[in-house]
Amino acid sequence: MQRMMQRMGISMKDVNAEQVIIKCSDKDIIIDKPQIVVTKVQGQDLYQISGVVREEASGEVKLDISPDDVKMVAEQAKVSESKAREALEKAGGDIAQAIMDLKK
Repeated sequence: MQRMMQRMGISMKDVNAEQVIIKCSDKDIIIDKPQIVVTKVQGQDLYQISGVVREEASGEVKLDISPDDVKMVAEQAKVSESKAREALEKAGGDIAQAIMDLKK
């Protein structure tokens, strides 16, 4: 089957991914633990995606704030880690802005 597909100019490969996000005007479609196959046919890449699907309203992007960032902001601003996390979320993950906001 593979050889026949190669002769026809078709190739397939798996993509290792943790998450796929499709941004629409009114919502985000999020596919967790996706299984992705890329099929190349006549110079076109076709993506086949399956997995656990959920939807979120646009703008509700969850920040991935590392514990190291939280600890650094807490130490620099001399506040608790929970306050440091809140400041980082409010600052969109910007460490310097979070520290400045907490020192006001």
